[in-house]
Amino acid sequence: MKTLCIYCGSAAGTNPEYAAAARRLGRALARLGLGLVYGGGRVGLMGIVADAVLGSGGQAIGVIPEALANEEVAHNGLTELHVVADMHQRKALMARRADAFLTLPGGIGTFEEFFETLSWAALGLHRKPIGILNVAGYFDPLLSLLDHAVTERFLRPEVLNLLLVSTDPEALVVELRDRAPAIGPRQRIDFA
Repeated sequence: MKTLCIYCGSAAGTNPEYAAAARRLGRALARLGLGLVYGGGRVGLMGIVADAVLGSGGQAIGVIPEALANEEVAHNGLTELHVVADMHQRKALMARRADAFLTLPGGIGTFEEFFETLSWAALGLHRKPIGILNVAGYFDPLLSLLDHAVTERFLRPEVLNLLLVSTDPEALVVELRDRAPAIGPRQRIDFA
């Protein structure tokens, strides 16, 4: 694994533990020699992770839609900043550049990115590891919902085996680096 895609909020949230975990994660990526690919923002948890990676000597690649870049939320101090036409192109390029995915606290955009990535894996469209950094129990309701979907037979139990969940940023990055998903691909896609 060379590059980890991070999905997270463009806000920092109310709990200071979210920002602290984002900083620890960024430092861990740099220390382990792993690059960051993310949504390209300078605000919220996105900016905190990127600044921590860069401040620790790491590489940070941002991918941001033109509309958001024009609103001056783009992080202009990144190793690479790709301005793309729309959110679809953003997610496709982030997925192509990533060797694994990790979700931190965030809002509806973060949830959407997480679920799309998990859906792709469940369908066998990629074999990249997926993690959730469950800071201060933020994702407990989501994890309960996924368990409920399994109980109600709307979700295969093996799909949950695709997820690595931890409260420890450093340990989770190492686990993602060393793990392959449980479900093999039915076909490959280019994320184009």
